[in-house]
Amino acid sequence: MRLATLRDGTKDGRLVVVSADGTACAPAPVKTLQEALERWDEVAPQLAAATNFPEPLDASQLMAPLPRAWQWLDGSVYSSHGALMDKVLGVDKPPVSWPLMYQGVSDKFYGPTDDVRMPDEALQIDFEGEFGVIVDAVPMGTSAEDCKQHIRLVVQINDWSLRALAGPEMKSGFGWVQAKPPCTMAPFAITPDELGDEWRDGRCCADLLVDWNGKRFGAANGEPMGYGFHELVAHAARTRDLVAGTVIGSGTVSNENFRECGSSCIAERRGIEIVDEGAPKTDFMKFGDTVRMQGTLRDGRAPFGAIEARVVKA
Repeated sequence: MRLATLRDGTKDGRLVVVSADGTACAPAPVKTLQEALERWDEVAPQLAAATNFPEPLDASQLMAPLPRAWQWLDGSVYSSHGALMDKVLGVDKPPVSWPLMYQGVSDKFYGPTDDVRMPDEALQIDFEGEFGVIVDAVPMGTSAEDCKQHIRLVVQINDWSLRALAGPEMKSGFGWVQAKPPCTMAPFAITPDELGDEWRDGRCCADLLVDWNGKRFGAANGEPMGYGFHELVAHAARTRDLVAGTVIGSGTVSNENFRECGSSCIAERRGIEIVDEGAPKTDFMKFGDTVRMQGTLRDGRAPFGAIEARVVKA
């Protein structure tokens, strides 16, 4: 099933179940996605039972499926991206035997077509396309294998970054704060079965098509994660309970053949230019620029819908 949240004047919106063709919806038995996640075993069968979709789906009224969350944790599990970013940022860190992860802004996720407010172009505005999951309550110490059953929904995310601030914050020895504004989320949160056999070993194996100002920028596939989402969930839950509604991201989707398939963020493209040409040539985003992201399956379906965001001056 596919779930969406419509604007209704409240911060958390109104949850609906979306038809297979994405053009209509049915009211959910609970008000919000957060409530559904907290009562998933009870509510999910009612959501899945929806067969009549009486309400046309107005795309202009779509919020993020989960407009605000108790927790947003983002990984970095694509080795090709990590190696390039370390080079770009001048970070020399020892290899570790666990997934990299930071805690970001969770009290706001931009809707799929919301303008995204940024303070200054000089901060080097960048998009980062990735996939993510939303879990129900996960007890502390849950094994990776058992975490598979706690992954309730899969989402598509644009994890905005301000690159001029990222390097200095990393080198401080503490984590990112100013470098990571709120993320944008694609309109539909889907159950893993919507992906069919393109949900494998805790991985979303869809292509992530990224267009910057109407021009194709990247089409990397989500499969080559160094850790599956179940392993990311287990890592996050090692020393804490995870509340229902925790969102966990993959980090920027990246493939080893990035010169052929393109990139999911500008910084990676600049890293390639540094390696190949000795200096970056691609600039960062300007006010008025747009980015479109769409996770696409082999059969052409786009189960998450699309992010279509414009950067504006705050």
